[in-house]
Amino acid sequence: MPDTTLAEALAELAALEDPKMRAANEKRGDDHGMNLSRLRGVAKKIKTDQPLAQELWATAETPAKLLALLICKPAAFTADELDAMIRDTRPPKVNDWFVNYVAKKTPLAEEMRLRWFDDADPTVAAAAWSLTSVRVAKDPDGLDLDHLLDLIERDMKDAPSRLQWSMNETLATIGIHHPALRARALEIGERLQVLADYPTAPGCTSPFAPIWIGEIVRRREG
Repeated sequence: MPDTTLAEALAELAALEDPKMRAANEKRGDDHGMNLSRLRGVAKKIKTDQPLAQELWATAETPAKLLALLICKPAAFTADELDAMIRDTRPPKVNDWFVNYVAKKTPLAEEMRLRWFDDADPTVAAAAWSLTSVRVAKDPDGLDLDHLLDLIERDMKDAPSRLQWSMNETLATIGIHHPALRARALEIGERLQVLADYPTAPGCTSPFAPIWIGEIVRRREG
């Protein structure tokens, strides 16, 4: 679909609307009625189109934003554009895709991590913790991992859900990738009991940090 216009893209999105899918998605806080596999099919036809992505994002509609995140070029956004975007990602799927498909892939990831880390908006701070998890796993030099554990120990229990989830991810990542800190990470997880009762489908790994750490370490070392 070369040179797709905004009107054409919005028509494609409208054709994906399914009332039953919308009802299911809205239970999770996502205000759209699209099958995401079909949405990815639309994105595959359009391919990368940064100008169209920016037009779609500007509509402020969740379906358009999700398509924008699939066809955008993360490196094309400025730091201020990324900052504005993260503050406009309230629906869970928009937030998840922005963090994973844009924030983690931009060359400005570290700049944004530092900019967002102490933000008063928990959604913004959560993105910083997600970026921190990537650094803990792939490029930990320069990070004070003990200090990160101090912050998790102090704040994770009472953090809003999205921020809590991201902090918990960092806790598990430290425990998995840094054996010298594994015992402390496990102890923090056991004591705080964050996500201990999270429903986990058969065959999936629990997000409860002690179980998560133990399972991944067993896979790697077994």
